[in-house]
Amino acid sequence: MSDSDSFIEEVTEEVRRDRVWALTRKYGWIPALGVFALVGGAAWNEYSKAQERAKAERLGDALMTALEIEDVSARASALDEITAETSGGTAVLAMLAAGQEAEAGESANAAARLESIATDAELPQIYRNIAGFKALLFGVETMDADTRRAGFEGLAQPGNPLRPLAEEQLALLEIETGATEAAINRLERLIEDAETSRALRDRSRFMIEALGGGASSP
Repeated sequence: MSDSDSFIEEVTEEVRRDRVWALTRKYGWIPALGVFALVGGAAWNEYSKAQERAKAERLGDALMTALEIEDVSARASALDEITAETSGGTAVLAMLAAGQEAEAGESANAAARLESIATDAELPQIYRNIAGFKALLFGVETMDADTRRAGFEGLAQPGNPLRPLAEEQLALLEIETGATEAAINRLERLIEDAETSRALRDRSRFMIEALGGGASSP
């Protein structure tokens, strides 16, 4: 390599370094900002998780304190005084309070409370489904058989996690209205259903035998 070529290469390399340095000074804040955002995002994520855990713990402690009260009416009142910090916590709190009302003989109030949860479009669907199911259970004194049947049929649609339990309630409604054969057929289908729990299968077999139906396969 000639001296002129070597000199040109050195100059070119120097120019390249100058450009890199200039670009670093001009745009170097971008990767720094990216690192800051990454670290900050991870820290915020951990902080958010800690806050959610703290909220859940506070709610759990308050619920345990209220549920330890012996008097049913006092328990219901204590639950009403608790304020949940999340929509899910509010739904769980309302369902527990409704259970206490039902235990105290206030089934109509319990059903109304649960119905308000079931129709709250801002709550996750699973909370709404559970509240609707419980409202139908507590609504025996205030709803006729057709209304309850329509409600349970809505919950017995494919894909609903409460479908087997809703099918069981439909069988009980058929027994209630004298449709014994239809109830036995429904219970037999429940026994064969892959989504049916073992406990529900056992209850179904017991009801079939009580109704005079034949023994179903395990």
